[in-house]
Amino acid sequence: MNTVRLGRYNNEWYKPGRGRFVQVLWHFVGSPLVRSYWLPFSSVKVTILRFFGARIGQNVVTKPGVLVKYPWHLVVGDDCWLGERCWIDNLTTIRLGNNVCISQGAYLCTGNHDWSDPHFGLMISPIQLNDGSWVGANALLGPATVLGQCAVISAGSVITGIIPDYEIYAGNPAKFVKRRSVRNSEFVAADKQEAR
Repeated sequence: MNTVRLGRYNNEWYKPGRGRFVQVLWHFVGSPLVRSYWLPFSSVKVTILRFFGARIGQNVVTKPGVLVKYPWHLVVGDDCWLGERCWIDNLTTIRLGNNVCISQGAYLCTGNHDWSDPHFGLMISPIQLNDGSWVGANALLGPATVLGQCAVISAGSVITGIIPDYEIYAGNPAKFVKRRSVRNSEFVAADKQEAR
């Protein structure tokens, strides 16, 4: 009978994208500063991520506890929110459009293993979160996940695949729930004005 041989695991083909010195510097200096609770300023954390190669837009909010595997594989648009303890496990590119929200405790995973391989070979695929999409608290996104524009994966859900624009998915495995409707911002502004 065939069996798994983890002792023969070999991922030498995988290249993290930076040399050993930068990886160690990120692990022992950059990452602890970005995830720290005693350093509450998003602007400082964004500066550190950029220093290590992340491409980050304007007005990005980074809450305490954010864990990023490799910042040089992270692309973030404008006005995004990275919630407490979200884990960006990016062995390859994770790309966020503008106005993307990743809620607390969410896990974005770009790596997996080939369960048919007796040596448990590593497989990686990027993740794309398009403009206005929202990852709910404690949701898990697997490799090759794509959230369409304004798509939502609800709290605690598990998804690997593509969620079309303006669709809400929930559950494990996540299934379609309903279409997302976003109110016209002009009407919202007018409502607030009238409330005064």
